[in-house]
Amino acid sequence: MKFRNGYWRLQDGYSLLSNADFVSAEKGESSVTLFFSSKRINNILTDSLNTPLITTTLSSPRRNVIRVDVAHFLGTRPVKPDFVPCTEKTEAVTSDKSFSTGSLSASFGKEGLKFYLGDKFLTERQTRLSGRMLTDTGEPFMAEYLSTGIDETYYGLGERFGPLAKNGQSAVMWNMDSGSSSDKGYKNIPFLVSTKGYGILVGSYSKVEFEVQSEVVNALQFSVPGERMTYYILAGGSIKETVKLYADLTGKPALPPRWSFGLWLSTSFSTDYTEKTVNHFVDEMEAHDIPFSVFHFDCFWMKGFEWVNLEWDKECFPDPKGMIDRLHQRGLHVTCWINPYIAQKSRLFREGMEKGCLLMKENGDVFQTDVWQAGMAIVDFTNPEAAEWYRDKLREILKTGVDGFKTDFGEEIPSSGVRWHDGSDPALMHNHYTYLYNKAVFTLLEEVKGKGEALVFARSSTIGGQQFPVHWGGDNVASFASMAETLRGGLSLGFSGFGFWSHDIGGFEETSSPGLFKRWLAFGLLSSHSRLHGSTSYRVPWLYGDEASEVASYFSKLKMSLLPYLWQCALESHETGLPIIRAMVMEFEDDPNVLHLDREYMLGPAILVAPVMSEDGSCSFYLPKGRWTHLLDKSELEGGWHTRTYDYFSLPIYVREGYPWPIRQ
Repeated sequence: MKFRNGYWRLQDGYSLLSNADFVSAEKGESSVTLFFSSKRINNILTDSLNTPLITTTLSSPRRNVIRVDVAHFLGTRPVKPDFVPCTEKTEAVTSDKSFSTGSLSASFGKEGLKFYLGDKFLTERQTRLSGRMLTDTGEPFMAEYLSTGIDETYYGLGERFGPLAKNGQSAVMWNMDSGSSSDKGYKNIPFLVSTKGYGILVGSYSKVEFEVQSEVVNALQFSVPGERMTYYILAGGSIKETVKLYADLTGKPALPPRWSFGLWLSTSFSTDYTEKTVNHFVDEMEAHDIPFSVFHFDCFWMKGFEWVNLEWDKECFPDPKGMIDRLHQRGLHVTCWINPYIAQKSRLFREGMEKGCLLMKENGDVFQTDVWQAGMAIVDFTNPEAAEWYRDKLREILKTGVDGFKTDFGEEIPSSGVRWHDGSDPALMHNHYTYLYNKAVFTLLEEVKGKGEALVFARSSTIGGQQFPVHWGGDNVASFASMAETLRGGLSLGFSGFGFWSHDIGGFEETSSPGLFKRWLAFGLLSSHSRLHGSTSYRVPWLYGDEASEVASYFSKLKMSLLPYLWQCALESHETGLPIIRAMVMEFEDDPNVLHLDREYMLGPAILVAPVMSEDGSCSFYLPKGRWTHLLDKSELEGGWHTRTYDYFSLPIYVREGYPWPIRQ
């Protein structure tokens, strides 16, 4: 949120209580509380009158992490849900002028509040700008302005489809069903990581807003509604180590089952749903020699107007268990689409209403809307009985042999006018809801299938949501531009501990040209997870011509040959939070040429991939310093910029010097 009108003045309608002058510090057992006055103190006897204080408390939940609690009024009512970090016993050292944990320290006093990693300066609070903002209608915000270096670049903020480097951008942490072509996203994570080797996490599910050198050009500004703010400084010393530290603090991704790394084929959205269609697709995949692992049933496995009733449409699928058994016998796993919304026509609506399992309005009515499904309500996952009721319905589906669920939606949650069972603040639940939803489904799958066999295929997420993989990039479009947007979204998400990621090959909306589809096949099958899924048309390769089937076969087999390598990457992601698909700067942050690269990526630590995003097959790509070997034709190139033209069976895919060959010979 932009509060200022230029550097010196505020916008009309705002006033500021700043951290103008340091007053004193009070040491606690493992914390220190700092008091800053909102004006310069020349005479404590007179200047303390009618002078508000801003209170800042420093503590440490983990080694090399400093928690910063900033408040104007400490007596404001605590609200939930509150972000709860994963803590460890750590020794924090407090002196009269500093607070430290591990190699990370904060100095404080008349010079303000500054952060260091060892002797290296990281950032400091811009005291004249930071503090409590108040609108002329009485709405308060806490705003923090931290200094930026002239050579500092920022990454992260969850899933963002614009340029990878966030300098110069504004971002609002507010989950929306937004598609992949705007400044909105399904997975908003208020975490930024800097090339100076530290990160900043705002510990709130509220509508956190960031101005990354986009308001004050030498400041990173972030704000939250209310009279209090909590943020964390994480210092790993490098981008990779800071991302690991973030995963330590917020939770590491579970390890998906091995079978999930193969190709997924979907019924697509509004297409023909019958067992005959399913069998035809499976037969054709085999006939075209396209290995795949998962068959996915999207929305219309249930009757229209009745989503979600969690009941097979018997007119289309008269014997679902028998059908799934037959698919299992062919070596396939099966997933089904679900969401947390209950249409009024669903068999579950009245039952959910009578049991108190649905989100209520403030007046006690069930919250309903006609968006998506007529008269739909929302499952209240803050109610343990409601969560278990929903899980019990899913248990019945699992008895038919289903192996996992695509947990769609969870973004369009009302932020006012409703009453959650546990008293949670509606504004905070808007983003946090997806965490409860995906956790409820994921933990059920762990309970029924066992750890290591559970996965969801989720669209929305928030802080900590990476613990419940896999996540996909939402509704993209059949165009090269959208292909690039999709990649940027996945790379951006990877800075927030999301180890596993997928997207809709060929674009969800509209129908791609055969050339685009074939290029996207190569990209999609060189992702951690790979799915063929569309909206009004199928994404089966043979509909795009014989060569498309050959390309699908080729790259699906290539991915199968890479599975031992990808599994090692998956183990690394599970243990550290590092993404399998990672931005170039995560691996080569000392190379200034990679700071803004977002059309190529590292597939794990060893393989560089640059998807071809042109009609004529031309592609310019950058190789960092060293010798690189093409994975397919074994040709070698030295580091630097290169331009080549590729047929549909190749692309820039190079193995990094000094790493074991990723395909077993």
